[in-house]
Amino acid sequence: MHTPLPLTRDLVLIGGGHTHALVLHKWAMTPLAGVRVTLINPDPTAPYTGMLPGHIAGHYPRDALEIDLIRLARRAGARVILGRAEGLDPTARQVHLPGRPPIAYDVASVDIGITSDLPALPGYIEHAVSAKPLGAYATRWQDWLAQVQAGELPAQIAIIGGGVAGVELALAMAHRLQGHAYEITLIDAGPLLPHIGAQARKRLIAHLARRQVRVIENTRPAAVTAEGLVLQDGQVIAASFVLGAAGSRPQDWLRATGLDLTEGFISVDPFLRAVNAPEVFAVGDCAHMAHAPRPKAGVYAVRQAPILFQNLRAALGAGRMRAYRPQRDYLKLVSLGGKSALADKWSLPLEGRWLWRVKDRIDAKFMDQFRDARPMPATLPRAHASGLAEMLGDRPLCGGCGAKMGAQTLKAALPEVARDDIEAGIGDDAAILRMGATRQVIATDHLRALVEDPWLMAQIAATHALGDIWAMGARPQAALASVTLPRMAPELQARTLREVMAGAESVLGPAGAALVGGHSAMGAEMQLGFTLTGLLDGRALTKSGAQVGDALILTKPLGSGVIMAAEMQWTAPGAVVAGALAAMVEGQAQAADILRHDAHAMTDVTGFGLAGHLAEMLKPDGLSARIHLAALPLLDGAEALAGHGIASSLAPANRAALLGLLDAPHSARAALLIDPQTAGGLLAAVPEARAEALLGQLLEAGYRAAIVGKVTADRGPKITAA
Repeated sequence: MHTPLPLTRDLVLIGGGHTHALVLHKWAMTPLAGVRVTLINPDPTAPYTGMLPGHIAGHYPRDALEIDLIRLARRAGARVILGRAEGLDPTARQVHLPGRPPIAYDVASVDIGITSDLPALPGYIEHAVSAKPLGAYATRWQDWLAQVQAGELPAQIAIIGGGVAGVELALAMAHRLQGHAYEITLIDAGPLLPHIGAQARKRLIAHLARRQVRVIENTRPAAVTAEGLVLQDGQVIAASFVLGAAGSRPQDWLRATGLDLTEGFISVDPFLRAVNAPEVFAVGDCAHMAHAPRPKAGVYAVRQAPILFQNLRAALGAGRMRAYRPQRDYLKLVSLGGKSALADKWSLPLEGRWLWRVKDRIDAKFMDQFRDARPMPATLPRAHASGLAEMLGDRPLCGGCGAKMGAQTLKAALPEVARDDIEAGIGDDAAILRMGATRQVIATDHLRALVEDPWLMAQIAATHALGDIWAMGARPQAALASVTLPRMAPELQARTLREVMAGAESVLGPAGAALVGGHSAMGAEMQLGFTLTGLLDGRALTKSGAQVGDALILTKPLGSGVIMAAEMQWTAPGAVVAGALAAMVEGQAQAADILRHDAHAMTDVTGFGLAGHLAEMLKPDGLSARIHLAALPLLDGAEALAGHGIASSLAPANRAALLGLLDAPHSARAALLIDPQTAGGLLAAVPEARAEALLGQLLEAGYRAAIVGKVTADRGPKITAA
């Protein structure tokens, strides 16, 4: 039997810059056995800044610029932690992030880019936007353009920063505003374009003049207001859009790391290692190459990637290190707004549309490295038992609730229970045990990991398990953890268990459940589960009890099953996956409190999907229900993925269990009725007269809830969706 190789070392990549993206791409093709790779980045995507001016000018759609880090990490077998590093301790070998325990490493690499002084400018945060990160700028730009085109705002722009980036963006915005009367002013604290050849500088200034871009040099901004930009010499630049493209500096938290710094940047040796901490590497704009100082430029970051890849492997025990020797000069291709570019190297400028085509091909080649998301097909031995190919299918087994057994399989295996001290047993969300005057509920849930991050997976599993307690209207009391980890060295076991316990406690503690123990083991993959008890202070909310005319309220959007299935097939956009994961850890305690006094029946929507769990509510009383498909709250991206035929591996069993019960159209939205939900929302049958008021309370509390249907007297059970 094939046994997965144990994990023995932790490699942590801090930041999703271009160098780290290329390292992950190479790692996907040539992984190093025994290494657990972790990527820490604030966002699920990273922008390729070389194409930003083309996007602003209207030549590229926004998604053309985005490197999908979640999809890239899936290919590389790495885990992604969405968060912003705020500290690094080379002595303890730990990375610090807000809101979670430190991440331990054996080898770390830093690629976090640079930041800006501009947000400290009075009024900047309220009235301006920075060119980086791209997301906020691109969104603000599109919104502003729409207002200009509608005649709601004057086309007045002020750009702080007269380097190549500021000039490119000024020309791009001027190109996009053709046909409008516009005013664009470019301001720099020093001379314009200080790091470019004299002839290229002369040509770029001429292009700015042709585009009627006003240039103000050797003047600093003093403040940003709702009306525009105030300069230190007293000038006021009227602007409805203020862009920051200057003030680059190292990130503040590096100062407290104890790493050797040069003007705030991490000093590295020829092997890209921190000069006083050889287990820490640094690349890109956040690094200072002490052996060969160079200006900050993306070309160096890209060319560092193969060297960093080789040296990380060497630091982890495979191969020899290689020195990085940067070139003295490099080709600078500057966009000119339209589909034309200027090239500068050795002070010999060229320009024309043909250079734009060259730049476009270079950019496309770079981005194409990150777009090959085709999973390797499963291969079968030539000799295999009948039914094996059908069992494997063409899709991987899902994690979370998507890995559950079907309802029919469970029903056939479970016995009937009849005891005086058990008030409710098999068939409801939790068993109710009587102990004198005390009534205690008990439930258990166990999930196959759907993310590689133990801390986040523990949060999801704990939230999922608490759903049964909340659905019964009980107060969470105590929890036992059941943890299975893949084979790994003892030090990695300890690190991982600490993350699991901290993640679980961050959910269970605030919910009122004490984590009192559990069981751990090693296996083929990570699996987490919790057995939970709760106390009933009043009536128990069970699946039965719905009444004709009741409104059906759902407290969470649907679609996590299809999204995570798509993620396993490398087809889900990273931002969509991040949204689904964030939804999974949204607790339902307050929702349960809002609903419990009015609900006639309640359950949590998990593995059997909305339709499957609704059927369980209807069957005891022979009722039916109508679902309004248009009213269903959905996670971003879920309906589109379902429309492309993506479905959880549990969806066929869910559909089979509802044969003759569910009448729904063949549409992507209807397919989400059988989508298994990990840590899904509550489904409550409430009096129609109270439905709108309860929904209002849920929305005010921050839940993405909706009234999705109604219980009917039709001969049932039957669910009609339209």
